[in-house]
Amino acid sequence: MKKILIYLLFPAATLTLTSCMSSKTDSKRMAMEENKTKFPKDKCGDTRFAVCAADGGMLEVKLAELAQSNASAASVKQFAKTMLESHTKANAELKGLAAEKKISLPEKLSDKSQKTYDWLAKKQGADFDKAYMKCMVHDHKMDVCEFEKEVKKAKDPDLQKWASGKVPVLKAHLDAAKITCKELK
Repeated sequence: MKKILIYLLFPAATLTLTSCMSSKTDSKRMAMEENKTKFPKDKCGDTRFAVCAADGGMLEVKLAELAQSNASAASVKQFAKTMLESHTKANAELKGLAAEKKISLPEKLSDKSQKTYDWLAKKQGADFDKAYMKCMVHDHKMDVCEFEKEVKKAKDPDLQKWASGKVPVLKAHLDAAKITCKELK
């Protein structure tokens, strides 16, 4: 009876331990924790924004690369090409700005972003097209809100200026994502 109990409890304990460890190694969470120790509380909003923008930007690039191989519609591939170019440039700008400000950014996708990537990576063709474009519409709606909020509430003028310059681009991406999404129906 004890052996059966051990065989049943060991996988559950391993799963619990693994999930606890993953939150401690989450690149986004680690960057946020580093910034908390480096900056006063009044800068937390700006550093949090930078970390979230970096994670989101990395995901956009990875998903756009994935779309180049998994998408079937030419319009989806073209949209992904635009995302790849635009977000690669924005990511580089943010990295440079963060380095100047000594803001720690995630080095790889957060656990949540990785799950999104893994979920989409299992799809191909028309299924991928629809899922990717719905993801892009949702993501860009969130991005526009977050960037507009940063423009209004930023304490750092350089980060505010960078975010302000990205709002029109993100709105254009959102509009293009909506149009492409409708074309797929």
